[in-house]
Amino acid sequence: MEAPQRRDERVIIHFDYDCFYAAVFEKENPNWKSLPLAVQQKQIIVTCNYEARRRGLYKLQLVHEAKRKCPDMILVLGEDLTRFRDASKDNYIFLRGYSWNNKVERLGFDEVFMDVTDLVDYNSALLNHNDLTTSFFHLDRNDPTVGFPFDASNTFGHTFPAASTTSAYRFVSPKNPFLNGTVDLLLRLRLGSHFARYLRHQLEEQQGYTCTVGISTNKLLSKLVGNLNKPKGQTTLVPPYNPDPGGARSNVIDFIDGHDIGRIPGIGFKIAQKIRNHVLGRPAAFNAGLVYGGSKENVNVRDVRMFEGMGPEPLSRLLAGPGVQRDLGDKVWGLIHGVDDTEVAKAKEVPQQVSIEDSYVRLDSIEPVKKELRMLSESLIKRMRLDLTSLVDDEDVGIALEGEDDIVLDIKATASRRWIAHPKTLRLSTRPRPPLNPDGTRLRNFTRISKSSSMPSFVLNFTQDIPVLAEKLVEETLLPLFRKLHPKRSGWNLSLVNLCATNMSMTASEGRAAAGRDIGRMLRRQEDVLKDWKIADVDVAPSDDEPDDCSIEQDDIGQFEREIPSQYPPDPAGPGSEDALPSTQGSCFGDEAWDSEGEENDLGERCKKCGATMPSFAMFAHERFHYLSGCPTTPAAKHSSSRS
Repeated sequence: MEAPQRRDERVIIHFDYDCFYAAVFEKENPNWKSLPLAVQQKQIIVTCNYEARRRGLYKLQLVHEAKRKCPDMILVLGEDLTRFRDASKDNYIFLRGYSWNNKVERLGFDEVFMDVTDLVDYNSALLNHNDLTTSFFHLDRNDPTVGFPFDASNTFGHTFPAASTTSAYRFVSPKNPFLNGTVDLLLRLRLGSHFARYLRHQLEEQQGYTCTVGISTNKLLSKLVGNLNKPKGQTTLVPPYNPDPGGARSNVIDFIDGHDIGRIPGIGFKIAQKIRNHVLGRPAAFNAGLVYGGSKENVNVRDVRMFEGMGPEPLSRLLAGPGVQRDLGDKVWGLIHGVDDTEVAKAKEVPQQVSIEDSYVRLDSIEPVKKELRMLSESLIKRMRLDLTSLVDDEDVGIALEGEDDIVLDIKATASRRWIAHPKTLRLSTRPRPPLNPDGTRLRNFTRISKSSSMPSFVLNFTQDIPVLAEKLVEETLLPLFRKLHPKRSGWNLSLVNLCATNMSMTASEGRAAAGRDIGRMLRRQEDVLKDWKIADVDVAPSDDEPDDCSIEQDDIGQFEREIPSQYPPDPAGPGSEDALPSTQGSCFGDEAWDSEGEENDLGERCKKCGATMPSFAMFAHERFHYLSGCPTTPAAKHSSSRS
């Protein structure tokens, strides 16, 4: 069976933060870094630091087993995910700041994909191939001094397969385009490895988190190859990526063949089990304990790929079923050949959805359900306020709170935020357990059922406390949805409940992803923006001690006079220029530019008759004033004419 074609023109970096949950606590408590630390959710250790792993602890271990193994470990509760979400978001924003194409995608809390193809291509074009050892990686197109030196003749960090001391340049030949393409890919991956090293060090130095990194040409390969050298390591999958017509093997196939079929991203447990059963010719044993999903029998990718008659069509027939996509066989066949054409998603201003869920050993009566729905609702509203709002400018806060002398501090805090997106839909999902079999066993069930409704508008109210809003949301919206999902009063035995705010609608704001300009904000700022051009009817007595370098600006109805410092040299003085009219205002126009909400500033025009400077839109009325009053060319001449 012919292998599917793979796109290898990209360079993608995969970041995996080391022991992320534990690292968040270690950042809050630096003394814990040298002590065994484990994070608990329910009765399971969801993660632990490497000191704890050195003492025999491991991920997804039962808490009582971990305590018996390491009695002096520090055990912290990690069921409140707020600190992890916030830390993950901060790290994501930090990494996104180094991207040019904005293709930075977060996977869970502790993983990030970054497409750096444009950065690599730009720097690759600047390489001096006669002196690769003293190369410079540019981080800014507009400033050639921003970047770091590196050695482009070597790949930084680990490689698969192990690095060879032989330079690839000796294979370059105009008669062998295959090898030439391999050398070009190798150089680009080398640049990606040095950029990954720079980002890792910056992340540790500035954010306080270490990570493991993989570098390759797609998301699948970069994620898998990064797992080879944990923690604080990085690995590059080096070419050749395709079999050489002369007989050389593909490093991609050699690398991916050694993985269990269930370890390939994109192939879930159910699909992997079907494939294992088919290859083994019998049901494959798996872990049926509390921590579910681990297979007891390994079937490697090579076993599947080399199985007699295996290919896209046999896989499609094997995996067919209700709701299964038609091209699933082609997708799986591509994955086991290292093919993954999915793009790294561009960074978005707001998430597509905000979801909160929890799992339960048993949830089968309405009162516990109400309690859990209240807790989940409070968490959902908190997350919405964090992820779907932005800070209001200080000047807007001042305008919004003007005259509210007795307003309380927490109301001021909420008034300083605005919604940047409104979720239109609220979805409630549950996962009921199937009934027991006659022999006392129970089938595993991963199917969720759900009901949706419009998101109530009161949820977006900043002035009410979150517990009050959560209680109202449960009574008016969630309980009716729950009764539609489970009409019976009891007997559902839920293992999971999920609340999701989705179907986002962008609000008007000044951001790039906004649905339009924020008219309310523009109107609130209008008074301050236009204050320098406000017309006022003020009579001021003439003064003889005003500065001589000021000229007069007068509007078309003669109601407003203002003194403006002359921005240009005065016109040559004619006879009687020493008798020019004195100014009639006591203040001069400052140098502030007129802020027009992001439009280009109007620096004004100079009147050819009197020398006054004013905005362009006012010049027509000013010239009409001269015409109606019959003014001569210069102020001095005008005054001389009036005396005669």
